[in-house]
Amino acid sequence: MSQNAQQHSQDRKRGSGVRLVYDVLRDEIISLSLPPGSPVDENQLAERFQMSRTPIREALVRLAGDGLVTTLPNRSTVVSNIDFLSLPAFFDAITLMYRVTTRGAARHRSDQDLERIREHQAAFAEAVKSQDAMAMIATNRDFHAAIAEAGRNPYYATLFSRLLDEGRRLLRLYYSSYADQLPQEFVTEHEQMIDAIARRDLDAADRIAAIHADQIVRQIQTLISEDRRDQIGL
Repeated sequence: MSQNAQQHSQDRKRGSGVRLVYDVLRDEIISLSLPPGSPVDENQLAERFQMSRTPIREALVRLAGDGLVTTLPNRSTVVSNIDFLSLPAFFDAITLMYRVTTRGAARHRSDQDLERIREHQAAFAEAVKSQDAMAMIATNRDFHAAIAEAGRNPYYATLFSRLLDEGRRLLRLYYSSYADQLPQEFVTEHEQMIDAIARRDLDAADRIAAIHADQIVRQIQTLISEDRRDQIGL
């Protein structure tokens, strides 16, 4: 094997290692099995995954880019805290993006866009049926990202994808409030969005998206409020 071929093989192997570490840690953080504030030790991870620290570091850089881990001044790494003080602004922003992107999709969507959106919705419905919370989080994200792409505004699509990614741990709390048995009405709301987009009904798309976002926000706000009351000592 030539030197270039060997280097390519090593790079590919390292890339697959980075992807493995990234995927596993991302799912553990989103599922909250690695709670906010948990230490993330490179040496322990290298031992756990049986690989060098180089792919571990690269995976942690990607997780930091996602806002899921934070490097402290002493160079140690921890799972990022959920910034509860910023949640009102986050809720305002994500609610607006639900509405704007769904309305945009109703105006600009193509038949190919509709097909992709329906494929993601079928995957989401299957995840709900299976009560697979991690699959629900992933497919819900893909569904709404596909709607944003159909709106033909790359700035909206990029911002909404970022907000959806930042909200994944909150969505895990949301699903857990239903013991991962999500009511069928939320699947139906997705179907209603698709119907409005297919009919190019901008006002209906906007209205359904607002209702969908509001009920998610209210449920998460209730969960946070109850958790804080539980922590108050008498």
